[in-house]
Amino acid sequence: MTSPVDTADHDWFVEERELERHEDRRGRRHAFEHLDPRRTALVVVDIVPFFVRESAYVRGVVPRVNLLAAALRSAGGVVAWVVPGYAPPSAKDREFFGDEVAERYARSGGDGPPRSRPDPSLAVAPDDLVVEKTARSAWSPGSSDLPDLLAARDVDTLVVTGTVTNVCVEHTVRDASTAGLRVILVADACAAMRDQDHNATLHVVHRSYGDVRPTDDVLDLIAAGKRATR
Repeated sequence: MTSPVDTADHDWFVEERELERHEDRRGRRHAFEHLDPRRTALVVVDIVPFFVRESAYVRGVVPRVNLLAAALRSAGGVVAWVVPGYAPPSAKDREFFGDEVAERYARSGGDGPPRSRPDPSLAVAPDDLVVEKTARSAWSPGSSDLPDLLAARDVDTLVVTGTVTNVCVEHTVRDASTAGLRVILVADACAAMRDQDHNATLHVVHRSYGDVRPTDDVLDLIAAGKRATR
């Protein structure tokens, strides 16, 4: 395990051929060139002590997640922190992971009310949403209240960050995209175990499910959207 003071950043990229492929198809590299902050939600997946303790990559994304939360909140958008909720491991999970690991993953979200469980390094504001999910995806049927909460707020765009990039983050992005939402995955505000795993998800998402942008690009989109809605 790395020291809690250590941080790391993924050496992330989307291959040039993939950018060019979409540019040829639609006349632009990025799927979503604007957003309305008032109809946008930042969704932060599973940044809880269980993962922050274990990963310098997760610790490395926290400052960017906090920047995105502050910017979108000030522009009138929604910030939603998603934490793992406990569900007893299924027989399949126990068979797949083994009893000990299955139980450890099931309890990764910690104890107590959801609002107490995001990592203390995160700047959670009183009016932010904090929800549990009991499946890998926050959009799996019955997993969380988040889809209904955001639909009630007329949200049509998600900015997704969190961990683990190639598991719960990717699963959430895929399901939300399939549900008809515009999804932007923030390439340098998500964390996996290795660069290879992280970049595989960036490739899949950019190719088939949504946009992939760095934090600075998303901050620019939020700022432009805020100006446009004044």
